[in-house]
Amino acid sequence: MTGPAQAPTSPGRPLRVAIIGGGPGGLYAAALLKRLDPNREITLWERNAPDVTFGFGVVLSDETLGGIEHADPVVHEALRQDFVRWDDIDIVHRGVRHRSGGHGFAALGRHRLLEILHARCRSLGVELRFSTEAPHIDRLAREYDLVVAADGVHSTTRESLAHVFRPHVATHHCRYIWLAADFAFDAFRFEIAETEHGVMQLHGYPFAADASTVIIEMREEVWRAAGYDEIPPQESMERCAKVFAEALRGRPLRSDSSAWTTFRTVVNDRWSHGNVVLLGDAAHTAHFSIGSGTKLAVEDALALAACLTEQPDVPRALAAYEEERRPVVASTQRAARASLEWFENLRLYLRQPPRQFAFNLLTRSRRVTHDNLRLRDARFTESVEREFGCPPGTPPMFTPFRLRGLTLRNRVVVSPMDMYSATDGVPGDFHLVHLGARALGGAGLVMTEMVCISPEGRITPGCAGLYSGRQAEAWRRVTDFVHRQAPGTAIGVQLGHSGRKGSTKLMWEGMDEPLPTGNWPLVAASPLPYKPGGQTPRELSRAQLTDLREQFAAAAWRAARAGFDLLELHCAHGYLLSGFLSPLTNRRTDAYGGSLDRRLRFPLEVFDAVRAVWPAERPMTVRISATDWAEGGTTAEDAVEIARAFAAHGADAIDVSTGQVVAEERPEFGRSYQTPFADRIRHEVRIPVIAVGAISSWDDVNSLILAGRADLCALARPHLYDPHWTLHAAAEQGYEGPGAVWPAPYRAGSRRPRTGRTDAPRPRLSLSG
Repeated sequence: MTGPAQAPTSPGRPLRVAIIGGGPGGLYAAALLKRLDPNREITLWERNAPDVTFGFGVVLSDETLGGIEHADPVVHEALRQDFVRWDDIDIVHRGVRHRSGGHGFAALGRHRLLEILHARCRSLGVELRFSTEAPHIDRLAREYDLVVAADGVHSTTRESLAHVFRPHVATHHCRYIWLAADFAFDAFRFEIAETEHGVMQLHGYPFAADASTVIIEMREEVWRAAGYDEIPPQESMERCAKVFAEALRGRPLRSDSSAWTTFRTVVNDRWSHGNVVLLGDAAHTAHFSIGSGTKLAVEDALALAACLTEQPDVPRALAAYEEERRPVVASTQRAARASLEWFENLRLYLRQPPRQFAFNLLTRSRRVTHDNLRLRDARFTESVEREFGCPPGTPPMFTPFRLRGLTLRNRVVVSPMDMYSATDGVPGDFHLVHLGARALGGAGLVMTEMVCISPEGRITPGCAGLYSGRQAEAWRRVTDFVHRQAPGTAIGVQLGHSGRKGSTKLMWEGMDEPLPTGNWPLVAASPLPYKPGGQTPRELSRAQLTDLREQFAAAAWRAARAGFDLLELHCAHGYLLSGFLSPLTNRRTDAYGGSLDRRLRFPLEVFDAVRAVWPAERPMTVRISATDWAEGGTTAEDAVEIARAFAAHGADAIDVSTGQVVAEERPEFGRSYQTPFADRIRHEVRIPVIAVGAISSWDDVNSLILAGRADLCALARPHLYDPHWTLHAAAEQGYEGPGAVWPAPYRAGSRRPRTGRTDAPRPRLSLSG
């Protein structure tokens, strides 16, 4: 967004603006609105005195500073004179410090920031009312043309209008406290302390030539075990200073009346109502570990001022403000949530090698990636790659990976994707071309769609099967092609049964909608339809469970004879076996329902039956839904235990997906949004994992693999867009090696084609002295 231009004077009487809250967001909004129209009457209420604030240093990005410079050079110049700048991040873990450079930070004291904004507001004629509670929101809305609620995370405005804004406030698992030290760190410092009570971490950064912010954070149970819940703040500071004495150079910590608290993530369904609008923490919060609270508030103020300038009236301006800011904020909140959860689960990563641990921390929010970090600090990134085992010039995604007797030449998997293009369960020319093309495209492992174990186990009439010899012969044609024409590429089969989600139309004719004719009866763990109006399945009897187990084993035997290199058991997405695992879909009262151990019983029986007939040297994986994204469903903790159970029965890897179990799910979509579940299973169960879900770039694959969050990455839609996605990823990274071998007939295409005359040297059109 470009900075707002000078606005004309408002028609009629001057626009009257009330601002609740004297933090950076409210003050900056007041200054901008007054600067853009000096005739505006702007009054700001702040309950505290002008010299009272909480926290010490404020970090702003170069992007935000650029917006401030364009919108108000006076404020920017005042900030510039006080900024402390640095480039490095230090990560200290188990006595080893690793430094990464090239990051670029700017910070100043929160007190100083407020002084600058106070002065700017006064010089422009904003009325500042400190130590004064704002009038009730109803009165302000009647008496003013615009009310800006910048009253923070505990916003009374938001709570007064909760029925309109519909806030969602989540608290998290760590306690933290804002403190300061009277010296300046020479880098942004993260230090990990493993104490007798548990893991504690320090976040520290300079905000003046002689001062640093210090945040101490730990999980709630660690905080209580260490006794911080029973001692006064002064003693807390003293204890924290001893724990991190080396980082603090033996110096004490100080406080501004800070107390231990838990972070609250605030999300609102709406940001405005009538002439009242939320700004900053009142509208949204982002965890301090990505330093975005003040940044977001300042950017909100810029956008609000611009929209009020550009739009003809307040209602349209507020709608435009929310439309502009909501996607930006949502992206930041996803990154902040990933960072927050990383620190909550820090204990999982303590055993990582020091450099990989540092890389993992730096890339925790997914905003800093492998490629981005390589540009910032090539030496550090190369040292992480060497420790990981990457040969020189080899990106992490092109390192080999072994599962049982199968060695994959790279870490890329073509994810199972239903094609709905079989006839009577028999794969045809489409499957040969579809899977053959992806195999020629360089992935280490190509997976079939879910292949059904019986006619009744199909999702649609177009689903492929392995319940007849004819189908096995057709699959043999596909595996022979892959092994002959794409040597080094493995091909795997995913076996499953549709359960209550079967007998539906082809996806493009109506996904999950029942067939108009030709339906077949459905079976499931419990007699619950997937969607209202859908077919109700029969609850499986014990005899039917035995028959199904034998059908899975028979299909696995045919898969082995068909030449597949790997077999995956589909226990996800609400299909039959997944239906046993979720408490939302398994309401049985016999030995196959109730506790998680009982819900696991039938899927494990099927796994054992399949493993018994599947060749011992060939690996087996299991796909699970690690959460149902619905209240009362499978949780991340359940997913760990499910993975642990399959690992104990001999699974070689867990393919970690989520959702699609119940129709009323509410997924939290975002880039690589399912990866944290895979990450947790990998480190808690200590089993290889396949990460899947909105992974689309080779940079993300490299980042996930090198950070140790996944062992393999499965991509679906990117391989529909580009069957040669893996080979093109190699070409774009300048990699030529055993991890990405171009088929002989395609080698001439292994260089990116020229795009036209724009690539040619430009003629000289001027003389130089």
